[in-house]
Amino acid sequence: MSTESRTVALVTLGCARNEVDSEELAGRLAADGWKLVDDPALAQVAVINTCGFIESAKKDSVDALLEAHSLKGNGVTQAVVAVGCMAERYGNELASALPEADAILGFDDYQDISARLQTIIGGGSIAAHKPKDRRALLPIAPADRQAGRSSAATPRKLLVKAPIAPLKIASGCDRRCSFCAIPMFRGSFVSRRPNEIIDEAKWLAEQGVSELFLVSENTTSYGKDFRDLQVLENMLPELARIDGVERIRLSYLQPAEMRPSLIQAITSVPKVVPYFDLSFQHSSGTVLRRMRRFGDTDSFLHLLAQIRAISPEAGIRSNVIVGFPGETQEEFDELVNFLSQARLDAIGVFGYSDEDKTEALTLSDKVDQEIINSRVEQLSTLVDQFLTERAQERIGEQVQVLIEDEELQEGRADHQGPEVDGSTTLISRNKYRVGEYVNAVVTDVSGVDLVATPL
Repeated sequence: MSTESRTVALVTLGCARNEVDSEELAGRLAADGWKLVDDPALAQVAVINTCGFIESAKKDSVDALLEAHSLKGNGVTQAVVAVGCMAERYGNELASALPEADAILGFDDYQDISARLQTIIGGGSIAAHKPKDRRALLPIAPADRQAGRSSAATPRKLLVKAPIAPLKIASGCDRRCSFCAIPMFRGSFVSRRPNEIIDEAKWLAEQGVSELFLVSENTTSYGKDFRDLQVLENMLPELARIDGVERIRLSYLQPAEMRPSLIQAITSVPKVVPYFDLSFQHSSGTVLRRMRRFGDTDSFLHLLAQIRAISPEAGIRSNVIVGFPGETQEEFDELVNFLSQARLDAIGVFGYSDEDKTEALTLSDKVDQEIINSRVEQLSTLVDQFLTERAQERIGEQVQVLIEDEELQEGRADHQGPEVDGSTTLISRNKYRVGEYVNAVVTDVSGVDLVATPL
């Protein structure tokens, strides 16, 4: 087959970190002559970048693989390939359970992705990898992990033209939360070097990106392997000086790792928006200890008070898990009470489910599934009320909105993160274009979403 005729489509599920992985795969494939197409039905190879975080995400990934497999009779699609977290996590086990996938490729295959796909459409086969604990691949001491790292930039090709793009600043995680398997298949925490991040940020700005969304598994750990936890604080002003960058947003901050210097940087460095994506997970100290996490209601409320003392209009979001093994009614009530006081702008509510090879899987005193479902429903109803009340507090507030939908005149203010948070709709005779920043005043709410009038 002529290399000029090869076509591939990338379908991405899961988080913003997966989006970056897909764009790095796209960059490698484009550099080797593959033509990227949006529609899997028009591609010889459909590459599904899977998510392996929770059960519902795994189901979505399997459904996407099966849907791509159904295209194989169309005369164009020849192969369906699974990559991403679920592929890495389950490897040969997934290959046995899902013969519809022509290959299950792990993270180690990414560097040679073009050759792998060429082998597959050429009629060859690639053995599915055997999963391993990727934490064991790097030295235990974070300061020893930078040695031997390649300084060569990984090519990246944007798959979606938009004014915002994720920018990965690190990979992996050193935390050992008892419910989470991510460190096992993503590996130990490794920071990207600041010069790599700044160079990629400049490239993104050249592509028309004006909002940088800094992503990792644990952003507050950035720099620990440089022996300097203030590298992030020092890098933010450099990112802000890049021509074309108008807004910088940080994601996934660990409450127990927040420090005054980082709060100060997020709230004071020009172009860095006062947005705090804080992973609380629960507020009961006893539940958090069983989760192998730190904090409690009082310490979390104190952290929120610290943030709002500096930036009263800061946006704050979080996720919580209910029904964790051993969770009592009193512990659940404490979480409800915390969220009623926290005045968060966005809250994700998840019911606990067992995850393979995690410590929580082995814990006794599991909460009955009916109780978990009931608590999820109860808390979700209350959360809708809390978030609406918080949105109403913003009426009269001045916001800067980045337009992302020209037809609906909809976008996001500084306190609203991409995809998972609320949005702001402008009411005006003017029609603003995608990518414009509009100063406006909030005049009404629609649930968690805001309605604003341009100034």
